[in-house]
Amino acid sequence: MRSRLRKLAAITVTAALLTSACGGGDDAADDGNGDGAASIAISGSSTVQPISAAVGQKFVDANPGVAVTVDGPGTGDGFQLFCSGDTDISDASRPIKDEEAQQCADAGIGYIELQVAIDGLTVLTSPANSAVTCLNFGDIYALVGPESLGIDTWAEANDLAAEVGGSGSFTDVPLTITAPGEESGTYDTFVELVLAGIAEERGQEAAARPDYIASPNDNVIIEGIEGSDTSFGWVGYAFYVQEQERLKAIQIDGGAGCIAPTDATIADGSYPLARPLFIYVNTQRLADKPEVRSFVEFYLSEEGIASVSEAGYIELTDYGTQRSAIEG
Repeated sequence: MRSRLRKLAAITVTAALLTSACGGGDDAADDGNGDGAASIAISGSSTVQPISAAVGQKFVDANPGVAVTVDGPGTGDGFQLFCSGDTDISDASRPIKDEEAQQCADAGIGYIELQVAIDGLTVLTSPANSAVTCLNFGDIYALVGPESLGIDTWAEANDLAAEVGGSGSFTDVPLTITAPGEESGTYDTFVELVLAGIAEERGQEAAARPDYIASPNDNVIIEGIEGSDTSFGWVGYAFYVQEQERLKAIQIDGGAGCIAPTDATIADGSYPLARPLFIYVNTQRLADKPEVRSFVEFYLSEEGIASVSEAGYIELTDYGTQRSAIEG
């Protein structure tokens, strides 16, 4: 399937980057370790990973003496590595949290936040699930919110949905949920945008129910949603686009009617689950490692930014502020 090919390609890119860098010979820059090898380590969001991997491939094609590794364990895990000094750049599908920023500060690590794209968090089911076309936040809360623990069918969520402003008209079919886990920025964004408001009003923890199939791997999530006729889950927009013949995007009613995720609705912000995607750059590495500065400048160049749409996400209308942050 195309999404699995995309992830396999990203993994292959990492190996290819390392291989090409090892053969860089005299073109390799010194990273300060005295071994003549220049390297850039990137980790974090699996949503942003395809963009950074594509930019990395283009960069190494032009700079064969640089090794670029791109990993996607999740935004939270990525920030742990970044704030421990283990990576140069952190991919993120949400802004850095206060406790993560404090961890960086305690370690003496400064950073620049750069928005690189716009994503539309996409709520999914199987095309066979004809009974579901649009959900509001109350509906979703009843299905996967903190009070839905143990609900095994869509119909079992009806009473709670009616309490919290949902439709309360789900059919009696199995509810199979496969979605990101707590290490994922996509999980955090979903909770913040969809569940937190209702949970706080009802005195509940702002979290998803813990009893679903959770994975940091978007392809595992896609497989789970594809594997059940009455499934439910959510991923970044690009992963849906790659598999849209086998998936059904559920329209979301955030108060202005049912809106489907499309390039246009995500770009103009009318889709209720549109969100920014970021890279965080270690400022000391930016100053001390010429390859990091060159890479980030390339990332924000016209050629680099083309990777955003190539990966299936939405480009910003203007990258001037981001470029100025690097030049400053």
